[in-house]
Amino acid sequence: MWNVDELDLLDWKRRVSELYTAARAASDPRDGWELWRRGRAELFATHPQSPVPEAVRGAYDGPHVFDYDPAWRLLAEVVPAERREFELPSSDGGTMVFARFAFARVEDIDLELYWLEGYGGGVFLPFADATSGTETYGAGRYLLDTVKGADLGAEGDRLVLDFNFAYQPSCSYDPRWLCPLAPRANRISLPVPAGERLVAERAG
Repeated sequence: MWNVDELDLLDWKRRVSELYTAARAASDPRDGWELWRRGRAELFATHPQSPVPEAVRGAYDGPHVFDYDPAWRLLAEVVPAERREFELPSSDGGTMVFARFAFARVEDIDLELYWLEGYGGGVFLPFADATSGTETYGAGRYLLDTVKGADLGAEGDRLVLDFNFAYQPSCSYDPRWLCPLAPRANRISLPVPAGERLVAERAG
């Protein structure tokens, strides 16, 4: 592989996008999730753009995830909202500019959908829940980040929100990565035991 950071990053984004393409194409969502889980594990262990620091990458055995639970694959109604620009908090103590353009409504919960205002744009959906800071990363996880290919598509006019695909931002592995964090508006009071977790579940 070439030894140019920008091209390595391009290759990383391409491979992540391919994992989501395979997940969308799978006839069974669990099979798609398994492809995504195995593919991410390989990327994290071997790719030069892995968020896991190179010094410990060889011994890394994650990303760790909760077991797949079909109950956490939800279809959200997209409710348009008055467009409003926000500066979401970032991992370096600064902010990043996003625009809220809609809500993703599942059950009785509205999650804000954001459009990245910088460079190529893209839909972004971060969230935190009652597991944040204990079983999962304290600053939240991501469900959608389409500029990086993280997108499970739609069914009819409903947006697929499969929390089994929720993943931690790169800054949770190494502070050299700069990441937007989950805002207060997308903090869910209930636990979401699905998706990526901090450590592997211990065998009973």
